[in-house]
Amino acid sequence: MVDQPNRPRVQEVNISQEMRTSFLDYAMSVIVARALPDVRDGLKPVHRRILYAMNDLGMHSDKAYKKSARIVGEVIGKYHPHGDSAVYDTMVRMAQDFNYRYMLVDGHGNFGSVDGDAAAAMRYTEARMSKISMEILRDINKDTIDYTDNYDGAEKEPVVLPARFPNLLVNGTSGIAVGMATNVPPHQLGEVINGVLALSKDPDITIQELMENYIYGPDFPTGGQILGMSGIRKAYETGKGSITIRANVEIEEQANGKSRMIVTELPYQVNKARLVEKIAELARDKKVEGITDLRDESDRNGMRVVIELRKDVNPNVMLNNLYKQTALQTSFGINMLALVDGHPKVLNLKQVLEHYLEHQKVVIRRRTAYELRKAEARAHILEGLRVALDHLDEVIKLIRESKTTEIAREGLMTRFELSEKQAQAILDMRLQRLTGLEREKIEDEYQELVKLIAELRAILADEEKVLEIIRDELTEVKERFNDSRRTEIVIGGTDFIEDEDLIPEETIIVTLTHQGYIKRLPASTYRTQRRGGRGVQGMGTHEDDFVEHLLSTSTHNTLLFFSNKGKVYKAKGYEVPEFGRTAKGIPIINMLEIERDEWINAVIAVEEFVDDWYFFFTTRKGISKRTSISQFANIRKGGLIALNLREEDELISVRLTDGKKDIMIGTRDGMLIRFEEDQVRTMGRTAAGVKGISLRDGDEVVSMEILENDLQVLTVTDKGFGKRTPADDYRITNRGGKGILTCNLTERNGKVVAVKAVTGEEDVMIITATGVLIRMPMEGISETGRNTQGVRLIRLQEDESVATVAVLEPEEEEEAPEEAQEAAETVLENEETTEESPSDNEE
Repeated sequence: MVDQPNRPRVQEVNISQEMRTSFLDYAMSVIVARALPDVRDGLKPVHRRILYAMNDLGMHSDKAYKKSARIVGEVIGKYHPHGDSAVYDTMVRMAQDFNYRYMLVDGHGNFGSVDGDAAAAMRYTEARMSKISMEILRDINKDTIDYTDNYDGAEKEPVVLPARFPNLLVNGTSGIAVGMATNVPPHQLGEVINGVLALSKDPDITIQELMENYIYGPDFPTGGQILGMSGIRKAYETGKGSITIRANVEIEEQANGKSRMIVTELPYQVNKARLVEKIAELARDKKVEGITDLRDESDRNGMRVVIELRKDVNPNVMLNNLYKQTALQTSFGINMLALVDGHPKVLNLKQVLEHYLEHQKVVIRRRTAYELRKAEARAHILEGLRVALDHLDEVIKLIRESKTTEIAREGLMTRFELSEKQAQAILDMRLQRLTGLEREKIEDEYQELVKLIAELRAILADEEKVLEIIRDELTEVKERFNDSRRTEIVIGGTDFIEDEDLIPEETIIVTLTHQGYIKRLPASTYRTQRRGGRGVQGMGTHEDDFVEHLLSTSTHNTLLFFSNKGKVYKAKGYEVPEFGRTAKGIPIINMLEIERDEWINAVIAVEEFVDDWYFFFTTRKGISKRTSISQFANIRKGGLIALNLREEDELISVRLTDGKKDIMIGTRDGMLIRFEEDQVRTMGRTAAGVKGISLRDGDEVVSMEILENDLQVLTVTDKGFGKRTPADDYRITNRGGKGILTCNLTERNGKVVAVKAVTGEEDVMIITATGVLIRMPMEGISETGRNTQGVRLIRLQEDESVATVAVLEPEEEEEAPEEAQEAAETVLENEETTEESPSDNEE
């Protein structure tokens, strides 16, 4: 068969390859031409086209409003070949003060509301450019940007706008492309400009420095609160992160004893009407109980949603329930994706600022070059006029003798070596320019142009001059449009609502064994017994394991776990798993990220982290350190260094102080030193510390406490003996001394395991190495002098010993059966001899 030249030919293609190629073409079209902003001006094509069309129509901020339909028609007719609703919806968003941090369109009419109400039809509304959007297009007619053909080649449209402020960060953007999405939050104008100024002066500035000193975080048009810095920091460092935003809610106490919550600000892009409906639905379905009235009192003066509560309802618990179940708290996923040289790229904070700064350098250079060309062209004409004025009679004669304009022009060019433009300018010069005053104006204008040309050339030759112009113009924009930050950043906030807000606060006992098993129980588990009792089994332990730490605290307090390596880990009281009285608990390695060769040597509970309170540390070798607790407010999941330990030393005790206390350090050999806390200066978190007590050979520190004159010193030995001694018996000395004797130690009572500062009104809980616990009132322990052995507190088996001691809040004593009381009293009578002086206590 012979092919015919005009017959259509069929080309065979691989459908898989064709689909792949066609879809990639479509995807790139969506990415580049629709969904993603340019990093330089922060605008998508549709936004850029709307602003350019409004500028082209003369709809400037100082001109009258014009119908929105006229703007939409201009945009879709010349630049944006898509539906009119897409263009109008975009323009509406640009005019909404709850969507844009700094509105780019000044709308007149119904442009929607935060309740989700749609804007009126475009035939009813009017618009013009806002004042700040004029800065995005400033100098657009000075060859500062490139242009490209529109969709049909009949018009030219800008590739990018000059953007005299960093619009990508200031107003943010969001968009979904094919296989990727962008979500840049808005920021406060002054902060972003300050960041650009700082970068222009110090190109090596770090993201951390930018965050600490200039750009603190997103600033949403609807206000609200951002919880914590971790999500912001991650987003700024990597380009991706998530932040949690809460509504601004005020709790008011009313005269009748009831409370009400006033919502004045919402998280970004939350629909107020839907939020109110959701709260009403929760109240109706009994998912939250205690709301008696719910009403929206918002008006032109601001937002105000009132939630009335029943008298017996805790408003804080209610608020946190609503945070958890409604849009009063939302998350904002940051994805700083933008087009860089036409290609999508995820950018960190510094990269966004760098690309904007480079764009401004290009704009300033192109504008300067444009102004230089204009100045040189004008100077060229003035040079010709100056020649004509210097040879005025000859010029007039030459022109009068010429038959035509062309002959006169050629004559001037030949006689005075002028260009065609100069000669034409002379011919076009009006006779009034020949007056003396006009001739002087020409000369003055020429001299000014000479200076201007020199300045413009100097700018083009010196990048620092370009940067100085950028700084001046950015500062001018900041002075004109800067306002106050609307979104509060709550430092130390968390990314989630803590469950403690929904958990009742109660006293708990937390126990931790030597081999690292942890659990919690209600404090009421242990009933009070008389001194000398046998105790109850409080914890099951493995063979060769024993309870090493016992702490009385609250479910809402923060527990700080200090390890032998000087690191600190954090957990909430309620996060410790609750087990039965005889259960061993779970391995602490399942709760904290501790290392294999690391174990917990001290546990302390903290209610809140403030600047004027301190942690006082003491190590087994007697080294002490004092550090403000505010340095421990943000402890990461993997722990934090609490202090740097010296060789073969370990941390054994930490206490919370106000900086004005006396410190008491007790040793295993019965020595005790007391000194004023301020003898140890405040140090940084990673400092090693100074000597607190000088130890004798073989001795080691067992306890460190806060001691005041109205307190008593409780000393407990490993063989179950103990006593109370008045604090006045221990004089205040200088730190670093050897201390004085606090207990007479013999084979009978053993070595000291704990030295505690007590009031005498608490309960004491003693736990043995095998997990047996006994709880008794402190008043049942005899008060004796320093140089005594004490009384028996717990009867131990031959292979038993006391592991640790905890001081608890007093509990109502439970009456024991009469026979048990009599037996206990007999035991006490037999043990009183242990309180005798050292010379009389031999058995």
